[in-house]
Amino acid sequence: VKLVESGGGLVQPGGSLRLSCAASGFRFSDYSICWVRQAPGKGLEWVSSIKAEGRRTKYSDSVKGRFTISRDNAKNTLYLQLNNLKIEDTAMYYCARDWGEAVEYIIYRGQGTQVTVSS
Repeated sequence: VKLVESGGGLVQPGGSLRLSCAASGFRFSDYSICWVRQAPGKGLEWVSSIKAEGRRTKYSDSVKGRFTISRDNAKNTLYLQLNNLKIEDTAMYYCARDWGEAVEYIIYRGQGTQVTVSS
C-alpha cells in the first residue's frame, strides 16, 4: 500500500488549495479513504472521509462547508479541495486508509503535504 500526497503550499487566509493523494498497491475502488491533519504541537485530527463508491462523504465540523473531498477511482486518486482557508487550517495533511473512528490508530498513511495559511 502506497499513498502519496501533493498540492500543499503557502496561501493567504481566504485562499484555496487542492490536495491530491495518489494511491497504489491495492484496489483503490474497494476502500474508504480519509484525510487527517496534524497541526504543530497537536495530535492527529480527522478531517473528512469518503466511501469506496465516492458518493457518501463526511466532514469534521471545523471544515464543513469549506472543504470538499472527492475521488477518481479510475485514476486511483483522492482529492481535497480547501476553500476559504483559515490560519487554524495550517497543518500537515495526510491521506489514510484503515483508521480508527477517533483516529486512535491509522494502518496506512502517506508522508503528508504541508498546508500553511498565513498573511
